Amino acid sequence: MSGQTEHGDSSAPTGLGMSGAAPWSWKPARFVAQRLLLRPLVWSVTSVEVTGHEHLRELDGPFVVAANHSSHLDAPLVLCALPWRLGIRTAVGAAADYFFDARWRAAVTGVVFNAFPVDRQGGRARPGVAAELLDEGIPLLVFPEGTRSKDGQMHRFKPGAAALAVSRDVPILPVGLRGAYDAMPRGRNWPVRGRPRIHVAFGAPLQPEPGESALALTARLSEVVRSLLEPPEPKTQRDPRGSRAS
Repeated sequence: MSGQTEHGDSSAPTGLGMSGAAPWSWKPARFVAQRLLLRPLVWSVTSVEVTGHEHLRELDGPFVVAANHSSHLDAPLVLCALPWRLGIRTAVGAAADYFFDARWRAAVTGVVFNAFPVDRQGGRARPGVAAELLDEGIPLLVFPEGTRSKDGQMHRFKPGAAALAVSRDVPILPVGLRGAYDAMPRGRNWPVRGRPRIHVAFGAPLQPEPGESALALTARLSEVVRSLLEPPEPKTQRDPRGSRAS
């Protein structure tokens, strides 16, 4: 899943809402797809650690989830790591030229990810889709880099996610995904063997400050996500004799 959320595609497939997202009536199907099929599958072929759930307790209403992007595992990891009360409502911006190029793929993407099409080539066939969804109270998952990293490193964030947060005065939930690229980089359609380790780290929500520009909020967001990608400090062990040993 990739693409900025500023531009949508009007050619939503039959059965999707006007915005391209799957209608609320598909909630039971999404529960089965996300929680009974997708999550057990991804968690069985990788070893996933999730931290930062304490930052999600007060989240309610619309917000923007923003994560670094290096693998097709990213959207499933974030959605399935969110509590169900949040994951069920979250809509994912998906590249129109990839996930919505065939009716069957669009339908599957809509049901599982509550996805709406975005034009990563810069077209403006349906501007404002992301803002419309936020106005309807629907949280969004976006990847500010715009596309998957080719080398696993986090690259420059575009300001679209922050612009949405500023224009709608909603918080941004930063997410750091570490290990997803090694588990399933570009060119692979299945994770590598051996249940590679992946860390999903939720940070504290960032609320736009009065008068803050989208560029300033983007800089704050990028800094936080980078910090979430840092490996944790090694724990200090105590020597049985009373002295510390590392």
